[in-house]
Amino acid sequence: MEQAAPQAEAGQIVPVHDQIPWHRRRETRQAAKTVLFFAIAIPAALMLILPFLWMLSTSLKVPKQIFKFPPIWIPNPIQWQNYPEGWSKYTNFNIPLMNSLIVTLTNIVGNLLSCSLAAYGFARLRGPGKNILFMLVLGTMMVPMWVTLIPQYVLFSRLGWTNTLLPLTVPAWFGWPFFIFLLRQFFLTLPKELDDAARIDGASTWGIYSRILLPLTKPALATVAVFAFIGNWNNFIGPLIYLRDPEKQTLALALQRFQGTQGNVMYHYMMAVAVISLLPIIILFFIAQRFFVQGIVMSGIKG
Repeated sequence: MEQAAPQAEAGQIVPVHDQIPWHRRRETRQAAKTVLFFAIAIPAALMLILPFLWMLSTSLKVPKQIFKFPPIWIPNPIQWQNYPEGWSKYTNFNIPLMNSLIVTLTNIVGNLLSCSLAAYGFARLRGPGKNILFMLVLGTMMVPMWVTLIPQYVLFSRLGWTNTLLPLTVPAWFGWPFFIFLLRQFFLTLPKELDDAARIDGASTWGIYSRILLPLTKPALATVAVFAFIGNWNNFIGPLIYLRDPEKQTLALALQRFQGTQGNVMYHYMMAVAVISLLPIIILFFIAQRFFVQGIVMSGIKG
């Protein structure tokens, strides 16, 4: 029930705050918090998106407008031809694009298969030392990449895999600790009764994994796919170490070499190619955004 406003006695002044119903005061505080949140979030978002806007603007400019001060945010005239010329005039980026697609898609498939299998075993199967083994897997996340860089190179060199795409694709088929952790946490949120009911119906362990649980983990799988796509699409260190021939280089490496091979850096062409290389990540994120957020939230429900 709504509380009645206090009545003023003779000679007593009731504060205006006490005359406002309590639910009105709560709505006012909530509105003030919302306004404060957007007052902080909008400038922060603009600061984060500012480099992308500068890159997009530069990709549509003529060279003499790039470093003018104050900056020209809306090019005049707009140079749409920077995109086809930057893509193929000095360097043909079609081959690096195909190499990046091969590396990225292979890593996505390998990570989804290997990490989901490992996560299913850690979350649903019984075995001696399972938790200790899982802690060891998580412990590898604390080892910096630079510590294992030289041993990995020596290994792949002795296998004869240098200057090929194998060092960039094969490791994904042996699991990735963070993805295993993420999928295991999601598997733990699914009721164990599903496994029991499937076993009563005669399902095998593989059948429970592939036909019962895996279709229910689409949000977590989408999260893994997005992370794997971004990490491999933008990977620069790996291709720089293992690839030498221009026809085998990936898009990130080709863009850096395009910058280094020109005497005067043509920023309008370089930014045009950078925008094109960024588009797949933006499109993928907006397509998988709902599953991505759901996978992150659901994966932290149960430890």
